[in-house]
Amino acid sequence: MIATSDTHVYPVLWQDDHLVLIDQRQLPERYNIVSIHRCDDVVRSLRSGIVQGGSAMGIAAAYGLYLGATEIHTDDPTAFWERIEAIGDQFKQTRPDKAHLQWAVDTMLRVVHHSSATIEEVRAQLLAQAQAIQTEDFRLCHAIGDYGVGVLPQHPTKLTVLTHCNHGALATSGYGTSLGIMRSLWHSGRLERVYAAETRPTFQGSRLTAWECVQEGIPVTVITDSMAAHCMQKGLIHAVLAGADRIAANGDTISKIGTYSLALVAQAHGIPFVVAAPVSTVDFRVATGEGMAIAEHPHEEIYQLGDAQSAIQGGQRITAPSGAEFYNPASDVTPARCITAIVTERGAFSPHQLSELQAK
Repeated sequence: MIATSDTHVYPVLWQDDHLVLIDQRQLPERYNIVSIHRCDDVVRSLRSGIVQGGSAMGIAAAYGLYLGATEIHTDDPTAFWERIEAIGDQFKQTRPDKAHLQWAVDTMLRVVHHSSATIEEVRAQLLAQAQAIQTEDFRLCHAIGDYGVGVLPQHPTKLTVLTHCNHGALATSGYGTSLGIMRSLWHSGRLERVYAAETRPTFQGSRLTAWECVQEGIPVTVITDSMAAHCMQKGLIHAVLAGADRIAANGDTISKIGTYSLALVAQAHGIPFVVAAPVSTVDFRVATGEGMAIAEHPHEEIYQLGDAQSAIQGGQRITAPSGAEFYNPASDVTPARCITAIVTERGAFSPHQLSELQAK
């Protein structure tokens, strides 16, 4: 279990012997809970989008590895380790671009690799480690929120902030990174309104971020992605808050497609562009953003509104002609020069200061 939060949105919870997940594909139309008892079903939940966001996916994968350990029936430590390692690779391949997911799996695998306990004891250690990852994520998100408040401008009136995609409670253990800053602003009385960019093509901003705001009574205005520059030009935005999937050693940041364009527009208008992410998201093995691979998502996301079930019910719409070609990168790279500050659980840093984190 995790500590009490200021929000009651928990995307991943462990209850007795199974996982309880919020099916994020169904929001905001339906609030559906999925109970998962098997490792393979956790893998499917990550691939299908039931769980979204690097931290939440990492937490789910950690519990999935524990479930996988309970499904391995052997007394041979070597065979046990080989099977656990294979399960870990399976989770890593669900989203190779999510640094926190990779970190969580590696953290779980180290439990097995460094333990001299019996297999049964290792299983208990794996569950304890998964719970520790979740509890620590909750703590660090609160720390990110509090540090983030300090880097935002002191404005004569309350602030209005623009967010992109969802890096909130649903993407973490229940508080958020960039939306964690938003929550801390709200609780400190410094937030006037959130502008949520809808985030094409799968609308995480309008579906998930706006839903979270409504749950907590935080004023939220949904805009299309193409309206961001107009809103900045009209003086409606005081700061832009973004999350990160992976951060290179020089501060280049990979995040949801469309983040780069927001950073450029914010820079053109002299508006702070703040990235919020845990230290585990910084990959010091990668020198710059050029070394970070970008996944391409299914083309159907661009031209198809509604899922397969919608098609059966006659509610699916096609928004482009047959014969057109499509390009659907999941992410883009925001260069460090466009980023005002990177806020972590250890404090706020300018991109060129990230090496200080490696030294700690």
